[in-house]
Amino acid sequence: MGSKWRKAKLALGLNLCLYVPKTLEESSSLSRRSNDAVSVSPVTVPRPTTPTPSSSGLRLPRSISISSSKKTCAICLTAMKAGQGHAIFTAECSHSFHFHCITTNVQHGNQICPVCRAKWNEVPLQIPNAKSKPLVKPITRPRDDAWMTIPPRRSSLNQSSPRPERLRPVSTIFNNEPAVFNDDEALEPQHHPAESSKPCGVSEKLEVKTYPEVSEVLRSVSFKDFSVLINLKAPAVSSSSSSSRAPVDLVTVLDVSGSMAGTKLALLKRAMGFVIQNLGPLDRLSVISFSSTARRNFPLRLMTETGKQEALQAVNSLVANGGTNIAEGLKKGARVLLDRRFKNSVSSIVLLSDGQDTYTMTSPNGSSKTKETDYKALLPKEINGNKIPVHAFGFGSDHDASLMHSIAENSGGTFSFIESETVIQDAFAQCIGGLLSVMVQELCVKVECVHPMLKIGSVKSGSYRFDSRTGSIIVGDLYAEEERNFLVNLDVPVVDGVLDTMSLLKVGCVYKDPVTKETVDLSNSGEVKILRPVLEQRPVVSIEVDRQKIRLRAAEAISEARVLAERGDLTEAVSVLETCRGVLSETVSGKAGDALCVSLCAELKETQERMASRQVYESSGRAYVLAGLSSHSWQRATARGDMSDTTTMSYQTQSMVDMVNLSQTMTFGCPRDSSNVNSSSNPSPNPSARRRLRQALTFPARPRAR
Repeated sequence: MGSKWRKAKLALGLNLCLYVPKTLEESSSLSRRSNDAVSVSPVTVPRPTTPTPSSSGLRLPRSISISSSKKTCAICLTAMKAGQGHAIFTAECSHSFHFHCITTNVQHGNQICPVCRAKWNEVPLQIPNAKSKPLVKPITRPRDDAWMTIPPRRSSLNQSSPRPERLRPVSTIFNNEPAVFNDDEALEPQHHPAESSKPCGVSEKLEVKTYPEVSEVLRSVSFKDFSVLINLKAPAVSSSSSSSRAPVDLVTVLDVSGSMAGTKLALLKRAMGFVIQNLGPLDRLSVISFSSTARRNFPLRLMTETGKQEALQAVNSLVANGGTNIAEGLKKGARVLLDRRFKNSVSSIVLLSDGQDTYTMTSPNGSSKTKETDYKALLPKEINGNKIPVHAFGFGSDHDASLMHSIAENSGGTFSFIESETVIQDAFAQCIGGLLSVMVQELCVKVECVHPMLKIGSVKSGSYRFDSRTGSIIVGDLYAEEERNFLVNLDVPVVDGVLDTMSLLKVGCVYKDPVTKETVDLSNSGEVKILRPVLEQRPVVSIEVDRQKIRLRAAEAISEARVLAERGDLTEAVSVLETCRGVLSETVSGKAGDALCVSLCAELKETQERMASRQVYESSGRAYVLAGLSSHSWQRATARGDMSDTTTMSYQTQSMVDMVNLSQTMTFGCPRDSSNVNSSSNPSPNPSARRRLRQALTFPARPRAR
């Protein structure tokens, strides 16, 4: 009987491993994912080498499946006996198979028992060795796309990983999403150079400078709203080594709704490839995608070479379909940071969306909510309570700029407007250029009046909180070489007697060094004094104070124009901006041709052009204005427009500039050796040519739903 059955099997080709297909729904979902990934960087999925069985499947005789289930492999139908050179795998449903048979089945995407159809939580995976192929297949991309390709392993000692790396099971990365995101990868022990534990030199500390508006005020004269400028500048990164900066926990929350399909998603994947390749081995990354629901595509992992490979595969698997549920994406992104067991010094969320929220911001009857206060519903309370900044990127002409700006503003992050398809990578580069260079954390500036007759009237601190009770400005983090300027206004009274000088303010700072974790106390950072002569001499007017006054005046004009534009009065909005340009040109800075004044005038002119009509304002003007206001309120660079006009790139640090330059070495998809960026044989792309190309690829304006 046995020999007849063996002949029947050979005739039917049943000695080969059986490929058990997924359900129809699972198969169609897998097909959609594969098709979308192939459009940018296909991941080769192994095809079954046996004929695909019919939908009804090929069933074993009941007597065989019951009596011989533990003696016969249900896949190849040959005997199983330990010690005959074949490993035996017993599943959680108690059915056993040859290990090589079931791993072949699993590699084809099946996680269901061929006998009882039970779904397995744990599946067998072939352990990679010298003779077998790795589980995580390398991403196959066009040869001219350097950012989505893992560079060869370096053998130098300073680049080697402190521990051997293994490729993690694919099922752990992509399929299983735990209830609590406490599966973040453990941090490597950090060894700081010996000199980092020594007291910092002057150049390695935060620089604090103060400037009075004028150098002297007559004793017999009072001065209302006398301005004192407090200038802060973070230290530079001491070296290019990743150990000289604070490591980052970065969570990217990416919109993969149906409107992202095609070129947008392809460019997003490429931009994410750039981000992944430029993170260091001590940085960690997690990827969240959202459409109608949200999904954690990649857990918080160290960006070692293996981690980068897995992250690239996770990004490559993204598929665009469904609606836009921004709130769910943010909640899941916040949970990644809140549930983690280990914490890097710097934490941040990057949010990108090209559309309007179709869930939280839409009422049950289908009408859209438009109140500004309703936007707070999209920001999880965990983000506000735990000081997790969300850097939001509005992609294209159809995103809800007011919503994205509100999310960023209420979380302490920035809002950027990506108008042109081709600059998404540059915009991301500018952002991570800052995040990867944090040199100051938890900065608090304390201001105290020295003279008993003085009282602080106001502090122009933008979006930074000023506590009038303690006289403290809560600043937070500063990137390397990043500056903050705050104007303190007070009333200088008339004084009697023979007082030649008058002390106005004492300024002190306290912050944490994110690398050494030490608290730096600069209690006596500076004291501001002015002369109080009897007779007027020739007072010195501070150009630094004047520059900050015109910066604040320009920001206030843009804010006022935005309010008018939202009311529909574009003519008056343009008039406000034009008047401000005239005022700026007559200031001390304007007459001196100061670079900041020139930049502000260019920004005001660009804002005027984007308020030329209701259609222009709706398609790009609102987003451009809000990105500019975000930049001015936090004094931090944001992306605006196509990023080709350098006159509006205010607040950029050198780290940001370097990262953007690195991004732009990819000349329209053709990589250049980054080590030869400044070489005459590899000149930088023509800025005007890049601008024309980006304008040609700018998203077409579509009518906004009302």
